[in-house]
Amino acid sequence: MSTKYFALLTNIGAAKLAKATALGMQVEITQMAVGDGNDALPTPDPAQTALAREIRRAPLNVLTVDPLNTSQIIAEQVIPEDVGGWWIREIGLFDKDGDMVAIANCAETYKPQLQEGSGRVQVIRVILIVSSTQAVTLKIDPDVVLATRQYVDSKIIEVKGYVDDKLTEHAQSRNHPDATLTDKGFVQLSSATGSTDETKAATPKAVKAAMDNANKKQPGNENLTALSSLAGQPDKLPYFTNKGAMSLAEFAAFMRTMLSKTDAGSVLE
Repeated sequence: MSTKYFALLTNIGAAKLAKATALGMQVEITQMAVGDGNDALPTPDPAQTALAREIRRAPLNVLTVDPLNTSQIIAEQVIPEDVGGWWIREIGLFDKDGDMVAIANCAETYKPQLQEGSGRVQVIRVILIVSSTQAVTLKIDPDVVLATRQYVDSKIIEVKGYVDDKLTEHAQSRNHPDATLTDKGFVQLSSATGSTDETKAATPKAVKAAMDNANKKQPGNENLTALSSLAGQPDKLPYFTNKGAMSLAEFAAFMRTMLSKTDAGSVLE
């Protein structure tokens, strides 16, 4: 039984592909058109330069090498649910110059409009055998194409899985920045109580030791505070002038002499 539905390069497409292969260049396929075959199922003819009756032309959504056969390229176009009202029987692929480089027919399918009560998103796919996939530019402009819900959902799952894996990997790793005086980050704990290191954080043990040491110190006293400010003054004698207030008196020479004596008798001499 002969094949009823198929795709092939047009004469123009075959010539461009051969030239691109020979010169190390590429053919840039950019658009797909669909037609109704002029109300009949057409048989693709490589001599064609246009569809029998083109209905719609738009940028491709997908253009990639078939992962199951590297000598084939897959071209896809998404027709949104608000477009339709006609039959699809023929498909054409066009390059950036506007030349039809490939043509295909397909099983007759009606693309309804929303106002007909049965709108749907439809994906048109063409699988094309070429002599060299390296000679075809596999590039899509994401700003001018639509994506199917299935494609978006699959990509969301794919991206979410990737992000979850990376977050888990990051959380379980030790590859994190160290904290500084200005930036957050990992910090090492230390129980040292006599260190001046500013790159470590004190443990509760170190904090308790510091608090215990502080609690052992003599409580503040206003008299001692007043006295401490006068300590060390040469030839001066401190005395209280008020509570918590002290002053200094001159330490006379005879007082120094008296204090140097060992008994009262020697003081009177």
